[in-house]
Amino acid sequence: MQGTLIASTFSRRHFILTAVSAAGGLLVGIAAVPDEARAATISKQPWNDNDHAPHEIDAWIAIDPDDSILIRYQRTEMGQGSMTALPMIITEELQCDWSKVRIEYASANRSVRENRVYGDMFSHGSMSVRQSQKKMQQVGASARERLIAAAATRWHVAAAECVAAQSVVTHRPSGRKLRYGQLAADAAKVKLAAEPAIKTPAQFTFIPRSIPRVDLVHKTDGSAKFGMDAQVPDMVFASINACPVRGGKLKSVDESVLFGTPGIVGVVKLENAVAVVATGTFWRAKRALSRLQPEWDVGAAGGVDSGQLSAQFRGALTEPMVTARNDGNVDQAFSGAVRTFEAIYETPYLSHSPMEPMNATVNLQPERLDVWVGTQDAELALHAAARFSGLKPEQVHIHNAFLGGGFGRRDANDDIAQAIAIAKVIKRPVKLIWTREEDTRQDRFRPHAVVGFKAAVGADGMPTAWSMRVVTSSIFKSVGIPFPADRAEPPAVDTLESNGYEVPNTRVEVLLKNTHLPVWFYRAPGGNQHVFALEGFLDEIASASGIDPYQMRRRLLKGKPDWLKVLDTAAEKGDWGKPLPVGTGRGIAICSFTDTLCAQVAEVTVKPDGHLKVNRVTVALDTRHMVNPQTVVEQAEGSVIFGLSAALYGKITIKDGAAVEGNFDTYRMVRLADAPRIDVHLVPSGGDIWGGAGEPAVPPVAAAVANAIFAATGKRIRTLPIVDTDLSRST
Repeated sequence: MQGTLIASTFSRRHFILTAVSAAGGLLVGIAAVPDEARAATISKQPWNDNDHAPHEIDAWIAIDPDDSILIRYQRTEMGQGSMTALPMIITEELQCDWSKVRIEYASANRSVRENRVYGDMFSHGSMSVRQSQKKMQQVGASARERLIAAAATRWHVAAAECVAAQSVVTHRPSGRKLRYGQLAADAAKVKLAAEPAIKTPAQFTFIPRSIPRVDLVHKTDGSAKFGMDAQVPDMVFASINACPVRGGKLKSVDESVLFGTPGIVGVVKLENAVAVVATGTFWRAKRALSRLQPEWDVGAAGGVDSGQLSAQFRGALTEPMVTARNDGNVDQAFSGAVRTFEAIYETPYLSHSPMEPMNATVNLQPERLDVWVGTQDAELALHAAARFSGLKPEQVHIHNAFLGGGFGRRDANDDIAQAIAIAKVIKRPVKLIWTREEDTRQDRFRPHAVVGFKAAVGADGMPTAWSMRVVTSSIFKSVGIPFPADRAEPPAVDTLESNGYEVPNTRVEVLLKNTHLPVWFYRAPGGNQHVFALEGFLDEIASASGIDPYQMRRRLLKGKPDWLKVLDTAAEKGDWGKPLPVGTGRGIAICSFTDTLCAQVAEVTVKPDGHLKVNRVTVALDTRHMVNPQTVVEQAEGSVIFGLSAALYGKITIKDGAAVEGNFDTYRMVRLADAPRIDVHLVPSGGDIWGGAGEPAVPPVAAAVANAIFAATGKRIRTLPIVDTDLSRST
């Protein structure tokens, strides 16, 4: 795997070394960590229970007399690298010595008490860097200027005669120097008349720079503290079983079967769930819970299955819809078309299935609540915990841990709500852990979606008009975000409404059809479904018109040099057009998501018996600007694996109203044997926009692979997952 702008050879792929020993055995070890990885540091426990430091410049930065620098990070680190990137941006403006930096989470409790001093604290929507970039620059620049002002005052000189670099302020005319640690106390008292200007990207000297993530060492040696690792004195463990049909309620449960069982603290009955609480281990609580036979009132939704939902969604394609985009005159263009095309694409419900299942540890006291959890939004979790407990927000303390995967799931706070409800009954600190089956079946799913396409082409085979009609469920309604009913909900039409193709007559419409199943934001919401549909349908038009799919895209993107650069890079590096053996094909796809452009070329081989192997995925990515190219490459690699899992295997089946799939034996992920070679090529175009890196490489994967399958077999994939389609040549 490679990234064209990676300067360092060190990456997460180099941590684990494997070799054959002289005795013929397998040697597994941890690679030596290079100097730059030991530069900035973070504790294995990312939160600090003391939200004030002795030598603070402000809420963001503290500088000790020995020149060590604390930078607080207000978002959440779940492997995306922003806990490294945002302090790097501060470092760029602060002009400090990166080797002196240590990083910890900002306190949501302090932010509440101090009028949201840290601003937004969430990590989702690939917004950690692109939304915080200017703020982080301002934080660093302000602290730098206050340090310079403190030095100038001490020397009785003009601040303009001083310059800061590598944690030292120098008086240029005299050469006198003062370290940041010597100036911090005075700098904290400085009030600037105005905030200093921040640098433009052309002025950067520290970023972009490829630096291993600060959390890698702890996550590699196993010392990193996730929510699952929380330990509290006098803590008990809870295992929970919620009604398998969402919206259902607990009717009754016979807890007498547990009477006399050692270590059982109690059985807690909630409106829609039952939990067993035990001392010692979670396993004890889980085993006891499995002995209960709760009766559920599942309601009318107990008769719903996937086939019915699919039929309802497809049937709704003819119903009135809300218009998201309407360029030109689509109906008129169809009346004069040389040829028309129609197709329906469908994508199923998906579970987020993070490696670390949902969990929360709470200590509820009359005047204080402590919560240990891995959350994507510490501020939101704090307010939710206050609401669930009845305490004031300033009485709630969120100890945010590392996340074992988020993907949009870890900001619903349902695990926190359950843990607090149990603690109210048990009156002791409670650690609640969901089983893998509970995590999968009680998820808030990626929505089911159906897209009906119709296109018109001219004599040259190029599309002159297309219509896209979407039926899906409302994420905003499920999350609780108010949105006008007469407007198209953005996630429902993302990447369809914003597609970059120059088709003069374009219409996009949407109908939100809600079911009993809660839906939620899922990595690259909307785009993770619609790029598969749009890019697949465009390939159908190209194939039927006898036009190379790559060349059709080039013609439709004429006049958009940034799009073309990404597309051309993927095609060139992915060997587009080079001969392939029978049964092997390439597919291409492109999209814009979170202000980032991503094109991919997938190469697959399909054997006569239908066995599919994705050999290689080539990624071209334009995030406009970068802080840490290494983590951008890593995010693209992870996105390909994530998107490929969904494309090949991902599906939540509904039977009798409940999700069928439970553990990884039935809800399969891409494993090492399935993983393709992934080549990532970074082509940042600059400009005024900063794009996100965590999501944009997810949407093109399914389309590129499905289009490659068509090139190899002539079989068109319109419904995911791919594993449900017979690819053997005999059919």
